[in-house]
Amino acid sequence: MKDLLKEIEDCRQNFSQSLEKIRDKASLEEIRALFLGRKRGKVTALFDQIKNLPPEDRPLIGQKLNDLKKEIIAALQKKEIELSEIKEAPEEKIDLTLPGKKRYLGSPHPIMLFLEEIERIFLEMGFVVEQGPEIETDYYNFEALNFPPYHPARDSWDTLYIKDDLLLRTHTSPVQIRVMEKQRPPIRIIVPGRVFRREAIDPTHLPMFYQVEGLVVDEGVTFAHLKGTLEYFLRALFGEKTKVRFRPSFFPFTEPSAEVDIECTVCRGQNPSCPVCGGSGWKEVLGAGMVDPQVLKNVNIDPERYSGWAFGLGIERTAMLLYGINDMRLFYENDLRFLTQFRRK
Repeated sequence: MKDLLKEIEDCRQNFSQSLEKIRDKASLEEIRALFLGRKRGKVTALFDQIKNLPPEDRPLIGQKLNDLKKEIIAALQKKEIELSEIKEAPEEKIDLTLPGKKRYLGSPHPIMLFLEEIERIFLEMGFVVEQGPEIETDYYNFEALNFPPYHPARDSWDTLYIKDDLLLRTHTSPVQIRVMEKQRPPIRIIVPGRVFRREAIDPTHLPMFYQVEGLVVDEGVTFAHLKGTLEYFLRALFGEKTKVRFRPSFFPFTEPSAEVDIECTVCRGQNPSCPVCGGSGWKEVLGAGMVDPQVLKNVNIDPERYSGWAFGLGIERTAMLLYGINDMRLFYENDLRFLTQFRRK
């Protein structure tokens, strides 16, 4: 862990030195990509090393890296403002009769902001963020997850197929299979990303949306661990006083399974005609359950020795509930009046 702490400090110093040399916006974008790039950024590479640490060291390193990331983002934003305010060269003539130009400041998309908050909560609990391909095979998307050949989800009316054995993934669960194939327990991951389904477009359905799934596999893992983790997560996201309940359900890849609801954030169960919860006082936010032993067998993990749990939630629908948004399509219509409401302060 000492080596990784030193790398974090070295990264902080390298960034400070690089930032001092910046004189234009093009160079600023190069520095942003060098340190925060999603695939090859130096900070991203440090986050990837968390999975190699002992579980007890991960929360501290995760917090240090989150602090470093926030420092870099703040410094880049400050530098960008400084570069924008540099006066024109004296020899350049300025036409004072021209109308003024309104300068729009960019900001992260609300879905990305919400996703970052979810990742922050789980990183602090020692989870590792994993990614995977959006074009998947039938095996990883269905077969390895206990979807039989006759399951309705395999129908072309529900799934977007590219050809017989290739499709646009319908959930991020295939990444769980890929991780379990390559890594032996203990496993503690979350998997954010885009998923695709053949849906009719309406206020609560889109053919493309974001999802986050989680997976824990280890010796002695029980439903109590699942329940405690998800209750902590939902209260960290929606507030400490949020009421949470679990209902029995069914998923092909978990047994037993549950749907997880929170108390309606709009009416708190006080409005029988509430448009969000339909007057029930509760709103479903995610599905979860214990990993089916057959799924563990499919990736050569001994279900007699190991057990696990998994969960999944839709980002847009959960964000709608938290922010009081009534139409999912607003996230993707590029209306600045809507998007700028979520700009970082």
